Amino acid sequence: MKSMTGDVEILYGDPEVAGEAFVMRIRELPGGIVPPHSHPVDEHITVVQGTWYFALGEEYRPEALQELKAGSYAFAPKGTTMFGYSPTGAVVQVHGVGPFRIHWRGGLHTVDDPDAKLLFRFARGARVVVKGQPVSVVGGYASGKIVQYEIEAPNGERFMASEQELQPQ
Repeated sequence: MKSMTGDVEILYGDPEVAGEAFVMRIRELPGGIVPPHSHPVDEHITVVQGTWYFALGEEYRPEALQELKAGSYAFAPKGTTMFGYSPTGAVVQVHGVGPFRIHWRGGLHTVDDPDAKLLFRFARGARVVVKGQPVSVVGGYASGKIVQYEIEAPNGERFMASEQELQPQ
């Protein structure tokens, strides 16, 4: 098994290579929103663990999300815009034939970008409060209207939180 960046593990093949089959597993953190995006390949999605909410559409609409429990399968044809949500965390397996690329409908910015201060209220390492608990910002992304931070709790657990959920410490 070959690891990719973040919470993606390559189980088979190389998603970067045109014409090569691949299988990857993506660990979705609790509270994580996957903003609208598309891929230039057919995407076969199987929920391996947890519950994943998934929908096709050009903009993130929570009411369109369909619940997929462990063992469920979904298909997204190449070029189709999709989005997702993981309230309690999930492991999602994706397979297809490369090259696998992600085209974020609203672009993608991270807290590490040079212009991050224009898009994010909090920087990596910031101490913030979520639901009354002091936590640390360990990452974050913005795409379109969606701004989320990867948070680490004092016990080491990680989850995602929207900008509106965070208060300065």
